[in-house]
Amino acid sequence: MDLIKVYLIQSITSAANNLRLNAQQIEVVGLLRETILNSQDVGSEFLKMKKSTELSKLAIRLGEIHSFLTQGKVDFIKISEQFREHSRYLIRDLNQFLENISPQVYKTAFNKINNGEAHIIDIELVDRSSMASQIMVGKDEEINKIETKTEEGKQVNSLLDFEKKILEPIKPLNELLMEMSSGKDTHRDLKEFCKILEDNATLSNQGGFKTIAKMHTIAATSLNEILIGNLPVNKSVIEAIRACLIVIVALVKKKEVDISGYLKRAEEFGNKYLKTNSGVNQT
Repeated sequence: MDLIKVYLIQSITSAANNLRLNAQQIEVVGLLRETILNSQDVGSEFLKMKKSTELSKLAIRLGEIHSFLTQGKVDFIKISEQFREHSRYLIRDLNQFLENISPQVYKTAFNKINNGEAHIIDIELVDRSSMASQIMVGKDEEINKIETKTEEGKQVNSLLDFEKKILEPIKPLNELLMEMSSGKDTHRDLKEFCKILEDNATLSNQGGFKTIAKMHTIAATSLNEILIGNLPVNKSVIEAIRACLIVIVALVKKKEVDISGYLKRAEEFGNKYLKTNSGVNQT
């Protein structure tokens, strides 16, 4: 077995050892290890897995570890420390994966991949009044950069707390945007959301999530510009702010879909309408 496969399998095993697994979950871990062990091209295997809704989130994490091993400059003096870090990061993703995947689901997902039936779901707001829970979201490698020196349990809780704080205001803000588009007076609520978005931009920056922070800054600045009368409330403005929210949820939730269109729209809006008016640096 080559060193890359050994590293990946031992990372999974180390993460699994920190979880309380039942017999079914142990079997799934075994299937995952067999997939890596028997693969002729591990990188391609992870790319295929990313096309499956059931397998994509864990495949993204494993794909990043694989890229580190094959594309980066590995410092063998520090490899043990890096291995522990990768294993810690895997704990949360593996736990969520095993909570939703049975051996049969795993096998069925692979059958679909091999038969070309798996597909990536496009971003869609199924119900605009419940955006946070209904958005089909994508990945962002930045979300994987949280660095912590606490033990595994605290690390997982820290990331979960971050996600909760970031996602909590999304649904009510989206509802507020819909009220704004219908002409309702939302002046007082806008002030409150400006503060929340600014705080979450700071929090995201501190965690190293630059794109998430940038989307918060654009959205917060937009609301402030509306408040002081520099920005009109029209469909274009509302949809640009909502594009920021879509990107935020997508990057936090991490699912394999293309959000580049929303990201481009948000950034172009920020650069065109906000940078000159507010002096905020969006880069």
